[in-house]
Amino acid sequence: MARNNKNNNMSMEERGRKGGEATARSHDKDFYEEIGRKGGEATARSHDKDFYEEIGRKGGEATARSHDRDFYEEIGRKGGEATANSHDEDFYEEIGRKGGEATARSHDKDFYEEIGRKGGNARQNNNNNNK
Repeated sequence: MARNNKNNNMSMEERGRKGGEATARSHDKDFYEEIGRKGGEATARSHDKDFYEEIGRKGGEATARSHDRDFYEEIGRKGGEATANSHDEDFYEEIGRKGGEATARSHDKDFYEEIGRKGGNARQNNNNNNK
C-alpha cells in the first residue's frame, strides 16, 4: 500500500497542532464536555484516593513554584467573593460550628490558654496604639 508522504517534512508538533485545529472545527462544546466526562469517569474507576492525593500534591507544588503571593491572594479573594455570593448566613454558621468542634477535638486546654493570651495581648497593644 502506498503512503502519502506529503507530511514527511512536518514535525510531530505541527501535525498534532493541525489535527487539533481540524478536530476543533468539526466538534462543538458538547463534544468536548462529553469526552471529558467519560475520561473523568474512566479515571475515577481505575484510580483510588491515593492517586488523587498524589496528583493534587504535585499540582500544588508546581503551582507554588510558578506563582507568587499575589497570585494566591487574588485567587483567595475571588474564591471568598464567589462563596459569599452563593451562600447565606446559615452556611457560615454551620462551617463555623464544624470548625469549632474540630478544633476542640484536636486541641487541649493549653492551646486555648495560649490563643487567649495572644488575643488579649493583641487587643491591649491595639488599644494602646489608638490612644
